[in-house]
Amino acid sequence: MNWDQIKGKWKQAKGQAQQKWGKLTDDDLDQIEGHREELVGKVQERYGIAKEEAEQQVSQFETSCSC
Repeated sequence: MNWDQIKGKWKQAKGQAQQKWGKLTDDDLDQIEGHREELVGKVQERYGIAKEEAEQQVSQFETSCSC
């Protein structure tokens, strides 16, 4: 699935993102509203990881999302 599809179905994808990144709050996910770069930034911030690692995790999410 590409990111445009995920963004279009963000309400469904939000639940899957919450499962993958449990430290992200509902407010975080509401603010992100399907914007990829914001998701990368929040994952990086909440988990204290490098931007490259956050990018990799979001890319994996993008390919595995079944929303």
